[in-house]
Amino acid sequence: MHTSSPLRRRPLALTLALGAIIPLAIGLAACTEAPAATVAGDTEAVTHDENDRVPEGAAWTQHYFSSAPGLDGEEVELHADVLLPDDLDEGEQVPVILSVGSYFGHSGEITDEDWTHPGPSDRFADLIEGGDLFDERYAFVMVDLRGFGGSTGCLDFMGDGEQADVAAAIEWAASQPWSTGDVGMYGKSYDAITGIVGTVLEPESLRAVVAQAPIWDMYRNNRSGGVPRLPLTVAVQTYNEIAALEQLPADTERYRENAAYEQSHPECVAINTLSAQTADPASPYWTSRDFAARVDGSTTPLLFTQGWAEWNTESEAMEEFLANHEGPVRGWFGPWDHIRGNEVDEDGTVETGREGWFDEVMAFYDEHLKGVEPTEEHPAFVIQDNMGSWRAQDDWPLVDAAVDLSLEGGSYLDDGAEGDPTVDTGNRFVQTSAPVSADTRFTGTPSMSLTSEGHGNLMVKLYDVAPDGTAVLINEQVAAVTPGEVTLEMKAGDWWLAAGHALAVQIGTIEAGPLSDWIDTPSNERVAVSDVQLQLALQDPAADVDIPGERALYLDSYLAISTATLPEAPTTFTIDGAEGGTSSGGE
Repeated sequence: MHTSSPLRRRPLALTLALGAIIPLAIGLAACTEAPAATVAGDTEAVTHDENDRVPEGAAWTQHYFSSAPGLDGEEVELHADVLLPDDLDEGEQVPVILSVGSYFGHSGEITDEDWTHPGPSDRFADLIEGGDLFDERYAFVMVDLRGFGGSTGCLDFMGDGEQADVAAAIEWAASQPWSTGDVGMYGKSYDAITGIVGTVLEPESLRAVVAQAPIWDMYRNNRSGGVPRLPLTVAVQTYNEIAALEQLPADTERYRENAAYEQSHPECVAINTLSAQTADPASPYWTSRDFAARVDGSTTPLLFTQGWAEWNTESEAMEEFLANHEGPVRGWFGPWDHIRGNEVDEDGTVETGREGWFDEVMAFYDEHLKGVEPTEEHPAFVIQDNMGSWRAQDDWPLVDAAVDLSLEGGSYLDDGAEGDPTVDTGNRFVQTSAPVSADTRFTGTPSMSLTSEGHGNLMVKLYDVAPDGTAVLINEQVAAVTPGEVTLEMKAGDWWLAAGHALAVQIGTIEAGPLSDWIDTPSNERVAVSDVQLQLALQDPAADVDIPGERALYLDSYLAISTATLPEAPTTFTIDGAEGGTSSGGE
C-alpha cells in the first residue's frame, strides 16, 4: 500500500525560464462556482477479477466533468475514479465518500510507482478496508484537481481554481444516478485541505468532512510573520513535479491527453511558482486561502486530526478556525507528526496511541450521510499532551485562566547564527518564571506582543525548564520586525508544566540549524525590544476526564530532539496557577 503523502520536505530542482511569462500571472483568477456537466468519455465498469488494482468488492469506472474556466478561458475538465459496490442493484443509490486532490494519478501519488497497468489509486486503501466501504454500501470517489492526474487546467496551490474544483466535484458526485445526493469528504494533508475548503464553501450536498493533518490558513503555514518557510518553496515545487508526472501508456486516450496539459502549458508551473511568492498577507492571493477566517458561520460537521508536534501542516490558525466554525466539530489532537488517524508503525502499533479511528469515522459518516444514530458516544475532542495521557473534552481549548505576563526587554544581534545554547552569544536573551507551585497546562494559542527598535528577524521560543535545568522546547514562532509594535501568534497546542518546573522565554535571532525550516535573511543589526507581553491560556489538569489511550509514538522523539540546556537566566515573572481562575473560553 502506498501511503506516502504531501508537502514533503525534500530538495527539488526547478528550472524554468520565467521572465517571458511573468505578466501572465497578473490578474488571473477563477470563480468558485462551476457547473458540473457530465461529458463523453465515461468508461465501462471493471472489477477486481479483471484488474488487480481495483479493490475487492468494487466496480471501477472513470468519468469526466466540467469545472470553472482555466487560464485560457476554457472550462477545465476534471477526471474522477469511481468505486461502487460491485453488487450494486439497478436503481440502488448509495452515499458518497469523496476525496479531491493531487495524489490520484494512475502512475503514482508523488512519483512514478512503476505500475504496469492503469487502475485507481490505492492512496486510501486503508479507508476502504478499515471502513468496509462497499459492504457498508458507500461509494468512494477520487477526483483529480486541475493540473493533476487525468484533469486539465493549471494547478494553483489551493486557490480559487482548485476551490472551484472542490465545489464541482461535490455537485457532480451528488447528482449521479447511483448517489443518494449525500456527500462526505475524506483526506489527509493536501486532500484534507480540500475538505477544509468544502467546509468553507458549504455546498448544499456536503454533509460531513473528515480532514487529517490539514492546513487552516495557507499563508500562516508558509510564512511566519512575513518570514518564508521551506514549505513555500518545497511544497510548490513538489506539486509542480506531481502535475508533470507521466501517466501510463495503457491509460485511455482522453486520460493521457488531459494528463499532458501541464507539459504543453509551461506557464502553469511558472505562474504557480511566482504567485506563491506574494508576501502580503492581505493580498487576494492569500486571503482567498485563509480558511480560518473564511469558515466563519459554516455549519458543516467536521472530524479532524492535528499533531501539535507536526513538522509539515502545522497548527497555526487552528484555534481561530474552530472558533469561527459553528457546526459540530470533533477532533483528535496530540503530540504526533504528519500521520493519519489510523497510521501504524512496522510492528502494527497505532502511532497516535489511540485505537478506533475507522470506527469513529464510519459512525460519523453513518450519522451525517445516512441519518443513523451512533450506537457509541464519542467525545467531541480527544487530546494527548506532553505527559502522554489522553483526556476527553466537550470543546477545545478549555481555559481556566487567561494571563498576560509582562516580561523584561533586551536586545540581540540578528545574525542568524546557531551558537552554543549554553553560552550567551549576544544573539538572544533568556528569562524565566518562578517555578509553578501546582501542575498547570498551557492550552490554546500563545501570543506575544512587543515593541521593536530595529530591523531584522525575531524568534521567540518557550521552554519547560525542570528543576535540574533541563529545558524542553514547548513552542516557537518568528516574525520580520521593523520599528514599532510586533505581534506573534504561536502554534496551537497543549503542554503540561509540572509543579516545580518553570517557563523560560527566549527572544533573539532566527537560529540556523538542522531543525530550522525558516528561510532566514538576517539583518546583522542589533535589535532592541521592549514592552514585552506574553499571553497564555491556562487549564487546570486536575479537572481532566481521562480516557483510554497509549503514548503517541512520536512523543519521545519530539522530547529528545527538543531538549536543550539554556544559559543561566534571571527570574523576571511569575505564572498564577489555573486552579480557581476565571474561565475565559470553552464550556
